Amino acid sequence: MDSLDNLDAAAFLLIWQHFDVDDNGFIEGRELDAFFRHMLKRLGMKRGEVSQDDVRRLRDRFMSVYDTTADGRLQIQELAAMMLPEEENFLLLFRRETPLDNSVEFMRIWRNYDKDSSGYISAVELKCFLQDLFLQHKKSISLETLEEYTDTMMKLFDKNKDGRLDLNDLARILALKENFLLKFKMDASSQEDRKRDFEKIFAHYDVSKTGELEGPEVDGFVKDMMELVTSSISGTDLDKFRKVLLSHCDINRDGKIQKNELALCLGLKLS
Repeated sequence: MDSLDNLDAAAFLLIWQHFDVDDNGFIEGRELDAFFRHMLKRLGMKRGEVSQDDVRRLRDRFMSVYDTTADGRLQIQELAAMMLPEEENFLLLFRRETPLDNSVEFMRIWRNYDKDSSGYISAVELKCFLQDLFLQHKKSISLETLEEYTDTMMKLFDKNKDGRLDLNDLARILALKENFLLKFKMDASSQEDRKRDFEKIFAHYDVSKTGELEGPEVDGFVKDMMELVTSSISGTDLDKFRKVLLSHCDINRDGKIQKNELALCLGLKLS
C-alpha cells in the first residue's frame, strides 16, 4: 500500500477495495482490525511491535470520532472523512445537514437523474448528479476531475459491475437511513394497533401534508414496501409494483393514493 500522504480519490479507491474484503460496502470485524493494524504500521510501528491492544486502542479512538452512524463499522463516507484531504473528499458532499432519512426525498433525487426512465443511473447521469452537487455546495472543479470522480464512484458503488447504478447503489451513495417500515409489526394483533401504525406510516410518506400520496411519495412508499420482501430492487421492478399498487388503491383514478383509499386497500376502516 502506498503512503497515505497526499492521497487522491483513485488511491483511496484502492485502499477501500483492499480492506473491504467481502465487498459488502463496509469495513467491519476482522477487516476493521486489519485496517487499523495497517494504520499503526504507517505511524512507524514495526510489524512485531503491533499488539492487539494497540489495534483496539487506535480503533476505539478513531471510531468514536468517525463512526458517525455508531454501528461499529466504517462506511465509505466515514473512511473518506478519516483519510482524504479536504480538496479530495468529494464523498463528504453526500453528507447533508440533516441525514437523508426519508425514501420520498431519495426517490425525488432518483427520478430527477434517471433522465431516460430506464430504471438505472448511467455514468452520464451520475456525472450530471455530481456536477449539480458541486454547484450546490459552491465548489468549482475541472471537467477532468469530474470525469475522475464519476469513474471512481462507478467503481465504488456499481456492485454488479454492469456500468450503471440501481436503486440500492444510489441508496448506499446517499447513505439513506434504515427503511421506515421496519419500525412496525406487520402482524399487529388488534384493529386499534393497526390504525395507530397506519396513521404514523401515512404521515411519514405524506411529506406534502395533503392527505394523499403522489409522485415521489408513492415511489418512496413502494420502495420501502418492496424492501420488506427483497433486499435488491431495480427501478424497473419499482415501476411495475407502483403500477400494481395504483391499480388496486387509486379508486378515483387520479394518479394519487388518498388516505382513505390506502386504508381501504389495507382493510382498515378509518373513523
